[in-house]
This record gives sequence, C-alpha cells and structure tokens, in this order.
Amino acid sequence: MTQADVLDNAAWAGAGPHLSVLIPFHRDDPGRLLAALDHEGAPAEIVLLDDGSGDEPLAGRVGGLVRAMKTPTRFVRLRHNEGRAAGRNRLASQARARQLLFLDSDMLPDASDFLARWLALIEAEDPAVAFGGFSLDQAPRTRANAVHRALALRSDCLPVEARRRAPEKYVFTSNLLIRRDVFDAERFDPAFVGWGWEDVEWAMRVSRKHAILHIDNPATHLGLAPAAAMAAKFEQSAANFARVVAAHRDIVSAYPSYRVAKALKRAPFRRLWRPWLKAAALFDAAPASARAFALRLYRAALYAEAV
Repeated sequence: MTQADVLDNAAWAGAGPHLSVLIPFHRDDPGRLLAALDHEGAPAEIVLLDDGSGDEPLAGRVGGLVRAMKTPTRFVRLRHNEGRAAGRNRLASQARARQLLFLDSDMLPDASDFLARWLALIEAEDPAVAFGGFSLDQAPRTRANAVHRALALRSDCLPVEARRRAPEKYVFTSNLLIRRDVFDAERFDPAFVGWGWEDVEWAMRVSRKHAILHIDNPATHLGLAPAAAMAAKFEQSAANFARVVAAHRDIVSAYPSYRVAKALKRAPFRRLWRPWLKAAALFDAAPASARAFALRLYRAALYAEAV
C-alpha cells in the first residue's frame, strides 16, 4: 500500500457528520472548492486526497487551508500515485458518514446551498446512488478550451430528464452520491488505469442491483482542457473502453460511441486516416464545433479496436 501522510484539522476529532465529501486531486488546486464548501457550514466532513502529485508548494497551501477550515477536514497525502479508481477507494476508507459524495477538485457548486440540497435528499430518500449534474455555468470561456466546452455541452452537461433515460451512462465522480453499503459491495475497479470509464463501468455494475437517481444539483467543471490534452485522454481511455465492452457489452452496445466505433471498424485503412482526424481536431483555425466533431470521430476510431 502506498505510504501516506495524514493531517486532520481541529474540527475533525469527534465530529459526527451526516455526509462525507471526498475530493481527490493531482496537481490541481482545490482551494476554490474548499472555500465554497466551508462557507456553507453544512453538517458534513471533507476528506482530501493528494494522489502522489509531489507538489510541495501546493501541498503546503492545501494544508494551510485545511487547518483554517471550520468544517471537519482530513487531508491525506500519498507519496506515490495510486490512480483514479484506487485513490477514490482510499478516500472512502477514510470517510465516517453513511453517505459519500465524490467531488472532483476542479468542480465548483452552482448553488450556495449545494450540500444542503444533498442532505435534504439523504433525509427524504436515503438513495443508493444519485448524480447531481454537471455544468459549465461558471467556467471561463477561452479559445484554448473551446473544443472541450463544445464536447462537454453535447455529452456531459445534460438536463436531468435526459440523464434519467440512461441513468448508468451519465454517472461521473465529479458530483456523485453513494450510500456506504452500496460502495462497500461495489468499489471502483483499480484495474482501470489512466483516464476514463472507471466511473461509468462502476455504475453499470451497480445499476444491475440498485436504482440510480438523477437530480438537479449541478456543479461546474472549471478544468476545461485544450484539444491536445483531450486527444491524449481519449488515447488513454481506449484500453479502459475495451474493459467496459468485455464486461458490459449488453449495456454499452446501445451507446452512440459504441455504434460509431462499430461502423468505423469496417472502414478500410483505419490506422492510416485516423491521424488525420486528430490533426483536424487540433487545427486551431477551424470552428470549435467542427474540431469537436473531428475529436469525437477520432475517439470512435480509437475505440474501434475494442468492438
């Protein structure tokens, strides 16, 4: 097991939280998110995980914020990176509440009563799993992140009615509530490495036993990336997509990404023309919508190896 250093603030000892907010980060500064959550003053605790970033100045800043917070907060700092799935499993092991809320460090609640809304849902329904939604309402608009914005608005930032039509598909650890008994029975699969699909695959497993609730309590994704970074993430995700197909073909075969990949698999000379899709996505002078379309096709061409 990776060695870890643990810092608890003064409010941590003896607290009896109704909700554990679990925030992993790797070289991203969670300061804005921590400030927003602490300002709300909800009966919750926060557990932070620095997943082996090795950034001493950042760790020092986060440690200072943790010490000053009124909300019971634990900061776990790993000396070596464990990865997205294993890191979130570790976060859950540090939590004390019956309900776990996973938030990414580059998210920011859209409502000032964000945690109060989650707590009201817990009190009323005690759901097994619930996803609050994903927005770009507070994210800056820049030329550099225009392609990622176009991608996210099409596939991630969907209204609650659309998410409910495929509840397991629209589950991201960016704003995800999980009851502890459900998580103890079905943890994130640490065999997923790199970026992508570990949360959706988890939701596919859980959806076979539990209802997945979708509500309107979104948080903004502030960390929009340049097109080149998104292309690199899609390249990382191809092996993870293959794992999903192997385990859940009955579910994933209904997804547009699978159907397009299946169609592209039949196209000749795929490995010769696939780099041109990436080049089109990275062509800065083209409209963002056209570049986003090329990037989606590039992802499908990568995924064609797995279908």
